[in-house]
Amino acid sequence: MKPVWFTFLNGSDIEQLEPTDIEILDAVEEGLRAQGLGETVVEPRVHLMPDPAFNGHFNVLRGYVAPLALAGVKIVGDYVDNYRTGLPSEMALLNLFDPRTGMPVAVLDATAITEMRTGALTALGARHLARPDAKVLGHIGARATSYWNVRLLDRIFDLTEIRVHSRRPESREAFAERLERELGKPVIVTEDWKTCVEGADIVVEASRLERPQPLLKTEWIAPGALVVPYGTNSAVEITLTDIMDKIVVDDWGQAHAGPFGALRAHVDSGRLDEAGLHGELGEIVAGHKPGRESADETNLFWHRGLSLSDIALGAALLKKAEERGLGQKLRFS
Repeated sequence: MKPVWFTFLNGSDIEQLEPTDIEILDAVEEGLRAQGLGETVVEPRVHLMPDPAFNGHFNVLRGYVAPLALAGVKIVGDYVDNYRTGLPSEMALLNLFDPRTGMPVAVLDATAITEMRTGALTALGARHLARPDAKVLGHIGARATSYWNVRLLDRIFDLTEIRVHSRRPESREAFAERLERELGKPVIVTEDWKTCVEGADIVVEASRLERPQPLLKTEWIAPGALVVPYGTNSAVEITLTDIMDKIVVDDWGQAHAGPFGALRAHVDSGRLDEAGLHGELGEIVAGHKPGRESADETNLFWHRGLSLSDIALGAALLKKAEERGLGQKLRFS
């Protein structure tokens, strides 16, 4: 058999690539457009829980993006107590394959990719579903993806008021300091959920609850707002969907599968089903369905995280790495 080689990009390689906000948004949008045009295969994520005592699990995401000629599988660990040992809560590997032969193309440290593509999905959802003049953000959660949520939302909307809250004071203070340093604008640290989200134009719920708990009250959501809940365990009231004009997901196939997700109770109880959706974000990006159509719409975008976004951003970074001579060529066979 002839030699087969693949490229390995480690975390240092990804960091050196310094992807710009626009590069990240464009790559993730390309994946969404392909999905909306029916040029992808995305399978619902599956989970591995080695032991409940470890307080964590693995997510396995799988997909195929025809325009990129790549299939991919990402494995990401989600361990909420990792901060106690100085480790990130989410660490990931992305495996890219030639879909025609099954041969490996690349293996990438996908920890930063996961963070960036999650923020891009939040921001792209807001581009299509929030008011164009949205200026006030209320953000719950300070995990690694939270930084990219705020950074990329600010890139699109040039926010004038950013409020943040998280469970641990030291976490939210450090988060705000980083945002102020990177964005060059003040950030308001709030002591509670209500102060953070009440009346905001865009509300993002990226909490790290150990069990479902309705901490985000429906009555706090202003008419005309966009709400983006994507916490692993539900933090919203069951009535949240009642006030929404449009409910959009990234992929219904995985939204109604698996034990986790911010609207899990809504799906399991039958309160949210496919008939009640406005559609998937990819359909809006591809022009098959409208996004926001009026200033007074109150909208919701729920994303579980797409393998297609990982593949699309991974492909863009792999191309940039080849141009810059970064990464290692490893022999597979």
